[in-house]
Order: sequence, then structure tokens, then C-alpha cells
Amino acid sequence: MEKALNKLSDILSPIAFKLDANRYLSAVKAGLFGAMSLLIIGSVFLLFANIPINGYPEFMEGILGSDWNSYFMVPYNMTMEIMTPFVMVGVAKSLANYYKVDDIGAILLALVSFFILTPSIATADGATGIPTLNLSASGLFVGMIAVVLSTEIYRWVIQKGWVIKLPDSVPSNVARSFSALVPGLIVIILFNFVRIAFSFTPYETAHAFIFEILQTPLLALARTLPTTFIIFIFEGLLWSFGIHGSNIIGAVMNPIWLNLTAENAAAFKIGAELPNIINAQFYGNFVKIGGAGATLGLALCVIMFAKSQQYKTLGKLAIVPGLFNINEPLIFGLPIVLNPVLIIPFLIMPLLMAGMTYAAMAWDLVPLTNGANIPWTTPPIISGFLLSGWRGAVLQVFQIGVSAAVYYPFFRIVDQKAYKLEKEGTEGIEQVEDGAVQATQPTEA
Repeated sequence: MEKALNKLSDILSPIAFKLDANRYLSAVKAGLFGAMSLLIIGSVFLLFANIPINGYPEFMEGILGSDWNSYFMVPYNMTMEIMTPFVMVGVAKSLANYYKVDDIGAILLALVSFFILTPSIATADGATGIPTLNLSASGLFVGMIAVVLSTEIYRWVIQKGWVIKLPDSVPSNVARSFSALVPGLIVIILFNFVRIAFSFTPYETAHAFIFEILQTPLLALARTLPTTFIIFIFEGLLWSFGIHGSNIIGAVMNPIWLNLTAENAAAFKIGAELPNIINAQFYGNFVKIGGAGATLGLALCVIMFAKSQQYKTLGKLAIVPGLFNINEPLIFGLPIVLNPVLIIPFLIMPLLMAGMTYAAMAWDLVPLTNGANIPWTTPPIISGFLLSGWRGAVLQVFQIGVSAAVYYPFFRIVDQKAYKLEKEGTEGIEQVEDGAVQATQPTEA
């Protein structure tokens, strides 16, 4: 087993290190790491708003009133639901530092470029607003394109020398503002042309274009296992690029899956044979064990086997949300997004979970889900018991074990890489400190 893991590490580690050296991937990772604390905090508030305990909503309503949910959802909406600008700040700063240009100018132009491409809406009182959907993970792909292009244009113009230069006697903050005028003007003009170009297309906006070309292929997918596999692959690929795959998939498939759940509920009520294996609960409670990509096993690997300090800390923060099928801390914290090593099991796991569940139910090893539309945050094992009895709970225990086994060798690779970098950094600091101590020692005459 150890030899197989080492061989896999030998194959994938050089690829991971090479891709990690790519300035764009490194910048995206820096942006995701920078926003990670907000994403974890937002996930915790989401959990408190959706704790799947009977009587919990009534209890909270009795304490905080009928609008109790907003006390938790507002912090969630102001973190997770507008995450794209937060991530863009880190990406722009990383790229600006790489090119050795002013990072504040790069950040501001990246945000302006993104907002130019983002549609605005008129409110009832005549004000103008931005749909939060475009600021959430659903808009992250557009945001990453905007920040990379705007920063590349910005540094190119500066390197060409097309800037306003003021005398050295002018304060640096004033000079910096004037030096960004020409690059900023060029960036804004170009992105405005892009916005205008999209307005003459059927999509009207860049966000709608991205959403439509991703959503349209899903419209032809039905409820069979092969097409379900296609859906899950599509969802995983979207997540892998930082796009909220579950939102896009859900917009198309949830109405279909919920209808299939309702058919099971109606049959269960009268004691008839349950008609549908694939439905909303098949997807939400058996395939997504721990969230998209079935990452509960990964969360357990992180908290149990991590050697690097950063992953040890992340594991402690991610395990509780993971038990309630909230895994944004892992997706954006490890990250899985644009991570060539972890993307592999992330794409494989939903297929394994779906095939395993479908086979168990088709062969009558586990009863079909009874149509109970339980909250998606219901923890595994509990949800399996509520939907398919004790055999459903046993199936989920087995699934968690499979998830951990599949994720472990891949997590081991990224953890060893992080541990090595931490160790090298610590040794470097110790060498510097030792050198400083030796330099202060008096020498004999």
C-alpha cells in the first residue's frame, strides 16, 4: 500500500509543483486563501440557520421572532453570497506583486472591470443595484477572467511607459494616483466595449453567457443513471473552476428531482411500490455525503492525518460544517478549486456514490428513499435512517469509508507538499536567527 501511495505521489507531485508555479493558478489560490476565513464564518452562519432538528425553527422563532432566520442568513449573505469580490482582491494583489506593479491600482481596476460586466437592476424606489447572485460563487468564473485580463492590461500599459509621471517632489500617494490614470482609462474603455458587445447578443451580459452555455446542455438530461453521471461530472467540473456547480445544476434539475421525490412520497403514503431510485434525496443525501464531491471522507482525512499546520487547522474548522453537508471551507480552503491533484477524486466520488447507491437500491439491498423531503443539512447516517431505514444508515457509513479511502492518497500528496514548504520555511527562519545571533557574539582580540 505504501509503495502504491509513493508511486502515485511520484507521478502527481511534479505536476502539482509545476502547476503551482503557474502565476495565474497561484494567484487564484492566493485569492481563495485570502477569503477563506470569511467563507468559513459564512458556512457556520448557514449551518445555524438550517440545523435539521425537529422543533428548532419553532424554538428560534419563539426567542427571536418570525424573522429569526435573517439573523443568521444576513452574515451568510454578506460573506458567502458576495464572495467573488473578496477573492478577486487576493488574485489581483498576487498578480500585481508578481509583475511588481502597484497592487492597489490592480485591485481597484479588477473590481471596476468586474462590475462593468455585471448587470445592474432597478429597485422599486428607482435606485440601481447589483444582483447578489452575480457576486456569489456563480459569478466567480467571470470574476477570475476579469481580474486576470484587467491586471494583464494594467501591467502591459505601465511597462510600455504610457503613464503620467510627476516630479519626485510630488507625494508618492498623489503620484501613484496619477500614474494609474492612463492604464485605468484603457482598462475601463476595453471592458465597456466588451459589455456593449454582449448587449447586442441574445445573452445580453457576460454572466448570462457563462450561465446559459453551461445550463443549456443540462436541459436534455433526464433521470437515468448514465445521464445522472453526466450531470455529476458537469457539476464537478464547474466546482473545479470555482463556479458554484450545485447552483447551476440545481436550477435545472431540482424541479425534476423534487417531482420524482413527490412521486415516491405519494406511493409510500398508500403503501405502493416506490417508483424512483433517482430523486432529490438520492442526490442530496446519498451522493453528496459531506457536500459536493462527497467530501466528508476528505474532511476526516484532513483532521486525522494532516501533517502540515495549515491543514491541521483547516480540518478543525471544516469537520463540523462537513457533517452537515457544507463543504465550502474545503472547496475553497484546501483548495479543491484549480487543484490538479484533488480535482481527480472530487470528480470520481459523485460517480462512485451514485453507482453504489443505485446498485444497492436496485438490488433491494437498501430500500428506495421514502419521499420525505428532509433538509439537505441533515447529517449522514441520520438522513439515511430517516429515508431508507437502518440499511440506509449502514450504506452511508460504508460510503463515508469509501470517500475517505479514495481521497486519502490524493490528500496525502498535497499535505506532504504543504508540510515540506512549512518545514523549509521554518528552517530558513532558524538559519537567519542563528546567523543574527552569531553576528552579535563578540570576537576575541
